[in-house]
Amino acid sequence: MDDQLNYLNISKTRLNNLQSEQILKETRDKLLNQRMNLSTKDLSQLNLLSNSKLNDLLELAHDVRVAYCGQTVEIEGILSAKTGGCPEDCHFCSQSARHESTVKATPLLTETEVLKAAEETKRLGATEFCIVLAIKGPDEKIMNYLEHMVPKVKEETGLDVAVSAGILSDEQARRLFECGTHRYNHNLETAKSYFNNVVTSHSFDERFETCRLVKKYKMQLCCGILFGMGESEAHRIEVLGQLQELDPTEVPLNFLNPRPGTPLESKSLVESKEALKWIAISRLALPKVILRYAGGREITLKDLQASGMKSGINALIVGNYLTTLGRDPTDDIKMLEDLEMPIGSLTGLF
Repeated sequence: MDDQLNYLNISKTRLNNLQSEQILKETRDKLLNQRMNLSTKDLSQLNLLSNSKLNDLLELAHDVRVAYCGQTVEIEGILSAKTGGCPEDCHFCSQSARHESTVKATPLLTETEVLKAAEETKRLGATEFCIVLAIKGPDEKIMNYLEHMVPKVKEETGLDVAVSAGILSDEQARRLFECGTHRYNHNLETAKSYFNNVVTSHSFDERFETCRLVKKYKMQLCCGILFGMGESEAHRIEVLGQLQELDPTEVPLNFLNPRPGTPLESKSLVESKEALKWIAISRLALPKVILRYAGGREITLKDLQASGMKSGINALIVGNYLTTLGRDPTDDIKMLEDLEMPIGSLTGLF
Protein backbone atom coordinates (compact mmCIF):
# COMPACT_ATOMS: atom_id res chain seq x y z
CA MET A 1 0.00 0.00 0.00
CA ASP A 2 2.78 2.44 0.91
CA ASP A 3 4.36 2.27 -2.55
CA GLN A 4 0.98 2.93 -4.13
CA LEU A 5 0.30 5.87 -1.82
CA ASN A 6 3.60 7.43 -2.82
CA TYR A 7 1.87 8.14 -6.14
CA LEU A 8 0.04 11.00 -4.43
CA ASN A 9 3.36 12.49 -3.35
CA ILE A 10 4.63 12.37 -6.92
CA SER A 11 1.71 14.07 -8.66
CA LYS A 12 -0.80 16.65 -7.50
CA THR A 13 -1.69 17.75 -11.02
CA ARG A 14 -5.25 17.28 -12.21
CA LEU A 15 -5.67 14.96 -15.18
CA ASN A 16 -6.89 16.51 -18.39
CA ASN A 17 -10.30 15.58 -19.82
CA LEU A 18 -8.93 12.89 -22.14
CA GLN A 19 -6.91 11.27 -19.34
CA SER A 20 -9.90 11.51 -17.02
CA GLU A 21 -12.19 9.82 -19.51
CA GLN A 22 -9.71 6.97 -19.88
CA ILE A 23 -9.44 6.49 -16.10
CA LEU A 24 -13.22 6.44 -15.75
CA LYS A 25 -13.52 3.92 -18.58
CA GLU A 26 -10.90 1.64 -17.04
CA THR A 27 -12.52 1.91 -13.60
CA ARG A 28 -15.95 1.06 -14.99
CA ASP A 29 -14.51 -2.00 -16.70
CA LYS A 30 -12.66 -3.19 -13.57
CA LEU A 31 -15.66 -2.85 -11.29
CA LEU A 32 -18.62 -3.69 -13.50
CA ASN A 33 -17.18 -6.15 -16.01
CA GLN A 34 -14.20 -7.77 -14.30
CA ARG A 35 -15.48 -7.35 -10.71
CA MET A 36 -11.97 -6.42 -9.59
CA ASN A 37 -11.14 -4.40 -6.48
CA LEU A 38 -9.42 -1.08 -6.97
CA SER A 39 -5.95 -0.45 -5.58
CA THR A 40 -5.02 2.70 -3.67
CA LYS A 41 -3.17 3.82 -6.81
CA ASP A 42 -6.44 3.47 -8.74
CA LEU A 43 -8.16 5.59 -6.07
CA SER A 44 -5.44 8.24 -6.25
CA GLN A 45 -6.01 8.55 -9.99
CA LEU A 46 -9.75 8.99 -9.45
CA ASN A 47 -8.92 11.75 -6.97
CA LEU A 48 -7.00 13.56 -9.72
CA LEU A 49 -9.82 13.56 -12.27
CA SER A 50 -10.50 16.92 -13.86
CA ASN A 51 -13.17 18.92 -12.05
CA SER A 52 -15.34 18.81 -15.16
CA LYS A 53 -15.69 15.03 -14.74
CA LEU A 54 -17.24 15.11 -11.26
CA ASN A 55 -20.72 14.24 -12.53
CA ASP A 56 -19.30 11.31 -14.50
CA LEU A 57 -17.58 10.06 -11.34
CA LEU A 58 -20.82 10.32 -9.35
CA GLU A 59 -22.74 8.50 -12.07
CA LEU A 60 -20.20 5.67 -12.11
CA ALA A 61 -20.41 5.33 -8.33
CA HIS A 62 -24.20 5.08 -8.52
CA ASP A 63 -23.98 2.44 -11.25
CA VAL A 64 -21.56 0.43 -9.10
CA ARG A 65 -23.82 0.72 -6.06
CA VAL A 66 -26.84 -0.54 -8.03
CA ALA A 67 -24.85 -3.36 -9.67
CA TYR A 68 -23.46 -4.66 -6.38
CA CYS A 69 -26.21 -3.75 -3.91
CA GLY A 70 -29.41 -2.94 -5.79
CA GLN A 71 -31.70 0.04 -5.23
CA THR A 72 -32.74 -0.78 -1.64
CA VAL A 73 -31.85 1.73 1.09
CA GLU A 74 -31.39 0.62 4.70
CA ILE A 75 -32.56 2.93 7.48
CA GLU A 76 -31.09 2.90 10.97
CA GLY A 77 -31.77 4.80 14.17
CA ILE A 78 -29.08 5.34 16.78
CA LEU A 79 -29.47 6.01 20.49
CA SER A 80 -26.93 7.38 22.94
CA ALA A 81 -27.60 5.08 25.89
CA LYS A 82 -24.70 6.53 27.86
CA THR A 83 -23.83 10.13 26.99
CA GLY A 84 -20.78 12.22 27.90
CA GLY A 85 -18.02 11.71 30.41
CA CYS A 86 -15.87 9.62 28.07
CA PRO A 87 -12.24 9.38 29.27
CA GLU A 88 -10.81 9.39 25.73
CA ASP A 89 -9.50 12.52 24.00
CA CYS A 90 -10.91 12.17 20.46
CA HIS A 91 -10.45 15.75 19.23
CA PHE A 92 -13.71 15.81 17.27
CA CYS A 93 -15.96 14.56 20.06
CA SER A 94 -17.99 16.71 22.44
CA GLN A 95 -18.53 13.71 24.73
CA SER A 96 -14.93 13.64 25.91
CA ALA A 97 -14.51 14.57 29.56
CA ARG A 98 -11.19 16.17 28.59
CA HIS A 99 -12.81 18.94 26.52
CA GLU A 100 -14.64 22.08 27.58
CA SER A 101 -17.92 20.92 26.11
CA THR A 102 -21.52 21.60 27.06
CA VAL A 103 -22.23 17.84 26.85
CA LYS A 104 -22.26 16.48 30.38
CA ALA A 105 -22.17 12.89 31.61
CA THR A 106 -25.55 11.23 32.10
CA PRO A 107 -26.57 7.85 33.57
CA LEU A 108 -27.37 4.80 31.48
CA LEU A 109 -30.81 4.95 29.90
CA THR A 110 -33.41 2.63 31.37
CA GLU A 111 -34.93 -0.31 29.55
CA THR A 112 -38.14 1.68 29.08
CA GLU A 113 -36.26 4.61 27.50
CA VAL A 114 -34.33 2.34 25.14
CA LEU A 115 -37.42 0.42 24.04
CA LYS A 116 -39.35 3.63 23.43
CA ALA A 117 -36.57 4.91 21.14
CA ALA A 118 -36.41 1.57 19.33
CA GLU A 119 -40.17 1.59 18.71
CA GLU A 120 -39.97 5.14 17.32
CA THR A 121 -37.17 4.02 15.03
CA LYS A 122 -39.19 1.05 13.82
CA ARG A 123 -42.15 3.29 12.93
CA LEU A 124 -39.93 5.14 10.46
CA GLY A 125 -39.35 1.92 8.52
CA ALA A 126 -35.93 1.23 9.99
CA THR A 127 -34.58 -2.31 10.19
CA GLU A 128 -31.54 -1.57 12.37
CA PHE A 129 -31.20 0.06 15.81
CA CYS A 130 -27.83 0.90 17.33
CA ILE A 131 -27.18 1.28 21.06
CA VAL A 132 -24.22 3.65 21.50
CA LEU A 133 -22.22 4.27 24.67
CA ALA A 134 -19.61 6.99 25.21
CA ILE A 135 -16.92 4.84 26.80
CA LYS A 136 -13.42 3.58 26.01
CA GLY A 137 -14.67 0.03 26.36
CA PRO A 138 -17.24 -1.88 28.42
CA ASP A 139 -16.76 -2.88 32.05
CA GLU A 140 -18.76 -5.71 33.60
CA LYS A 141 -21.70 -3.42 34.44
CA ILE A 142 -21.95 -2.30 30.80
CA MET A 143 -21.59 -5.87 29.54
CA ASN A 144 -24.48 -7.00 31.75
CA TYR A 145 -26.55 -4.05 30.53
CA LEU A 146 -25.93 -4.93 26.88
CA GLU A 147 -26.49 -8.64 27.41
CA HIS A 148 -29.93 -7.75 28.75
CA MET A 149 -30.80 -4.92 26.36
CA VAL A 150 -29.77 -6.41 23.01
CA PRO A 151 -32.07 -9.45 23.11
CA LYS A 152 -34.83 -7.38 24.76
CA VAL A 153 -34.91 -4.84 21.92
CA LYS A 154 -34.84 -7.62 19.33
CA GLU A 155 -37.65 -9.49 21.09
CA GLU A 156 -39.87 -6.43 21.58
CA THR A 157 -39.38 -4.72 18.20
CA GLY A 158 -38.03 -7.27 15.74
CA LEU A 159 -35.27 -4.83 14.80
CA ASP A 160 -31.71 -5.99 14.21
CA VAL A 161 -29.66 -4.58 17.09
CA ALA A 162 -26.23 -3.04 16.71
CA VAL A 163 -23.88 -1.92 19.47
CA SER A 164 -21.14 0.70 19.70
CA ALA A 165 -19.26 0.38 22.98
CA GLY A 166 -15.62 1.08 22.19
CA ILE A 167 -12.62 -1.20 22.38
CA LEU A 168 -13.36 -4.87 23.12
CA SER A 169 -11.47 -7.80 24.56
CA ASP A 170 -11.78 -11.21 22.95
CA GLU A 171 -14.15 -12.38 25.70
CA GLN A 172 -16.35 -9.28 25.39
CA ALA A 173 -16.65 -9.72 21.62
CA ARG A 174 -17.71 -13.32 22.14
CA ARG A 175 -20.32 -12.37 24.74
CA LEU A 176 -21.81 -9.67 22.53
CA PHE A 177 -22.13 -12.16 19.70
CA GLU A 178 -23.74 -14.74 21.99
CA CYS A 179 -26.37 -12.27 23.23
CA GLY A 180 -27.47 -11.54 19.67
CA THR A 181 -25.59 -8.43 18.58
CA HIS A 182 -26.15 -8.20 14.85
CA ARG A 183 -23.63 -5.51 13.97
CA TYR A 184 -20.86 -3.82 15.95
CA ASN A 185 -19.78 -0.26 15.19
CA HIS A 186 -16.17 0.71 15.69
CA ASN A 187 -14.94 3.47 13.40
CA LEU A 188 -11.37 3.87 12.23
CA GLU A 189 -12.19 7.60 11.77
CA THR A 190 -9.01 8.39 9.85
CA ALA A 191 -5.84 6.88 8.43
CA LYS A 192 -3.29 5.16 10.65
CA SER A 193 -0.63 7.70 9.67
CA TYR A 194 -2.88 10.61 10.75
CA PHE A 195 -4.56 9.01 13.76
CA ASN A 196 -2.33 10.58 16.42
CA ASN A 197 -3.40 14.02 15.19
CA VAL A 198 -6.96 13.37 16.36
CA VAL A 199 -6.65 10.76 19.15
CA THR A 200 -3.78 10.18 21.58
CA SER A 201 -5.44 8.26 24.44
CA HIS A 202 -5.59 5.02 22.48
CA SER A 203 -4.01 3.77 19.27
CA PHE A 204 -5.18 3.03 15.76
CA ASP A 205 -3.98 -0.54 16.26
CA GLU A 206 -6.33 -0.97 19.23
CA ARG A 207 -9.25 0.05 17.06
CA PHE A 208 -8.12 -2.19 14.23
CA GLU A 209 -7.84 -5.19 16.57
CA THR A 210 -11.38 -4.65 17.89
CA CYS A 211 -12.60 -4.67 14.29
CA ARG A 212 -10.83 -8.00 13.76
CA LEU A 213 -12.49 -9.45 16.88
CA VAL A 214 -15.92 -8.40 15.62
CA LYS A 215 -15.34 -10.38 12.45
CA LYS A 216 -13.81 -13.29 14.35
CA TYR A 217 -17.08 -13.74 16.23
CA LYS A 218 -19.22 -13.41 13.09
CA MET A 219 -20.90 -10.12 13.94
CA GLN A 220 -21.26 -7.73 11.03
CA LEU A 221 -18.61 -5.02 11.20
CA CYS A 222 -19.67 -1.39 10.90
CA CYS A 223 -16.53 0.73 10.51
CA GLY A 224 -16.66 4.36 9.45
CA ILE A 225 -14.69 7.43 8.45
CA LEU A 226 -14.84 11.06 9.56
CA PHE A 227 -13.83 13.47 6.81
CA GLY A 228 -12.77 17.06 7.47
CA MET A 229 -10.41 16.80 10.47
CA GLY A 230 -7.46 18.33 8.60
CA GLU A 231 -6.40 15.12 6.89
CA SER A 232 -4.91 15.19 3.41
CA GLU A 233 -6.29 13.50 0.30
CA ALA A 234 -3.54 10.90 0.71
CA HIS A 235 -4.79 10.16 4.23
CA ARG A 236 -8.31 9.66 2.89
CA ILE A 237 -7.06 7.17 0.34
CA GLU A 238 -4.94 5.45 2.98
CA VAL A 239 -7.92 4.86 5.29
CA LEU A 240 -9.97 3.53 2.39
CA GLY A 241 -7.18 1.03 1.77
CA GLN A 242 -7.25 0.07 5.45
CA LEU A 243 -11.01 -0.44 5.23
CA GLN A 244 -10.48 -2.65 2.18
CA GLU A 245 -8.23 -4.79 4.37
CA LEU A 246 -10.91 -5.08 7.09
CA ASP A 247 -13.73 -5.77 4.59
CA PRO A 248 -16.58 -4.39 6.73
CA THR A 249 -20.27 -4.91 6.04
CA GLU A 250 -21.08 -1.25 6.65
CA VAL A 251 -19.16 2.01 6.34
CA PRO A 252 -20.75 5.15 7.80
CA LEU A 253 -19.47 8.32 6.16
CA ASN A 254 -19.31 11.23 8.60
CA PHE A 255 -18.38 14.83 7.85
CA LEU A 256 -17.00 16.95 10.66
CA ASN A 257 -19.56 19.22 12.27
CA PRO A 258 -17.14 21.18 14.50
CA ARG A 259 -18.30 21.05 18.11
CA PRO A 260 -17.77 23.98 20.48
CA GLY A 261 -15.19 23.24 23.14
CA THR A 262 -13.36 20.56 21.16
CA PRO A 263 -9.85 20.93 19.68
CA LEU A 264 -11.38 20.87 16.18
CA GLU A 265 -14.03 23.53 16.82
CA SER A 266 -12.42 25.99 14.37
CA LYS A 267 -12.14 23.58 11.42
CA SER A 268 -13.96 24.56 8.23
CA LEU A 269 -16.71 22.37 6.83
CA VAL A 270 -15.96 20.04 3.94
CA GLU A 271 -17.21 21.74 0.77
CA SER A 272 -20.34 20.12 -0.69
CA LYS A 273 -18.89 19.03 -4.04
CA GLU A 274 -15.77 17.72 -2.33
CA ALA A 275 -18.01 15.67 -0.04
CA LEU A 276 -19.84 14.21 -3.05
CA LYS A 277 -16.51 13.31 -4.67
CA TRP A 278 -15.38 11.40 -1.58
CA ILE A 279 -18.71 9.64 -1.26
CA ALA A 280 -18.22 8.42 -4.83
CA ILE A 281 -14.58 7.40 -4.31
CA SER A 282 -15.57 5.56 -1.13
CA ARG A 283 -18.19 3.59 -3.05
CA LEU A 284 -15.71 2.70 -5.79
CA ALA A 285 -13.14 1.63 -3.18
CA LEU A 286 -15.74 -0.48 -1.34
CA PRO A 287 -18.28 -1.53 -3.98
CA LYS A 288 -20.29 -4.03 -1.95
CA VAL A 289 -20.58 -2.27 1.44
CA ILE A 290 -23.58 -0.66 3.05
CA LEU A 291 -22.38 2.94 2.62
CA ARG A 292 -24.32 4.97 5.15
CA TYR A 293 -25.01 8.68 5.39
CA ALA A 294 -24.06 9.58 8.95
CA GLY A 295 -23.14 12.64 11.02
CA GLY A 296 -22.64 16.03 9.40
CA ARG A 297 -24.42 15.33 6.12
CA GLU A 298 -27.08 17.96 6.71
CA ILE A 299 -24.66 20.80 7.39
CA THR A 300 -22.14 19.69 4.74
CA LEU A 301 -24.38 18.78 1.80
CA LYS A 302 -27.41 20.91 2.62
CA ASP A 303 -29.78 20.65 -0.38
CA LEU A 304 -27.46 18.20 -2.19
CA GLN A 305 -28.32 15.22 0.01
CA ALA A 306 -30.33 13.59 -2.79
CA SER A 307 -27.23 13.90 -4.99
CA GLY A 308 -25.33 11.81 -2.45
CA MET A 309 -27.95 9.11 -2.77
CA LYS A 310 -27.14 9.06 -6.48
CA SER A 311 -23.38 8.96 -5.81
CA GLY A 312 -23.03 5.67 -3.98
CA ILE A 313 -24.91 6.00 -0.67
CA ASN A 314 -27.37 3.19 0.09
CA ALA A 315 -28.17 3.65 3.79
CA LEU A 316 -29.18 6.40 6.21
CA ILE A 317 -29.08 7.20 9.88
CA VAL A 318 -32.40 8.94 10.41
CA GLY A 319 -33.37 11.29 13.19
CA ASN A 320 -30.86 12.80 15.59
CA TYR A 321 -27.26 11.78 16.08
CA LEU A 322 -25.51 11.33 19.40
CA THR A 323 -25.14 15.00 20.40
CA THR A 324 -26.33 16.86 17.28
CA LEU A 325 -29.68 17.21 15.59
CA GLY A 326 -30.32 15.45 12.30
CA ARG A 327 -32.85 16.19 9.60
CA ASP A 328 -36.56 15.57 10.14
CA PRO A 329 -36.97 11.85 9.30
CA THR A 330 -40.02 12.60 7.16
CA ASP A 331 -37.78 14.65 4.85
CA ASP A 332 -35.51 11.64 4.39
CA ILE A 333 -38.45 9.34 3.69
CA LYS A 334 -39.82 11.84 1.15
CA MET A 335 -36.37 12.08 -0.49
CA LEU A 336 -36.24 8.29 -0.94
CA GLU A 337 -39.79 8.24 -2.34
CA ASP A 338 -38.88 10.94 -4.85
CA LEU A 339 -35.78 8.97 -5.86
CA GLU A 340 -37.86 5.78 -6.12
CA MET A 341 -35.47 3.97 -3.78
CA PRO A 342 -37.25 1.33 -1.69
CA ILE A 343 -36.58 1.05 2.05
CA GLY A 344 -35.56 -2.33 3.39
CA SER A 345 -32.90 -4.44 5.05
CA LEU A 346 -29.57 -5.07 3.37
CA THR A 347 -28.70 -7.89 5.75
CA GLY A 348 -27.84 -11.06 3.90
CA LEU A 349 -26.81 -9.21 0.77
CA PHE A 350 -23.13 -9.88 1.27
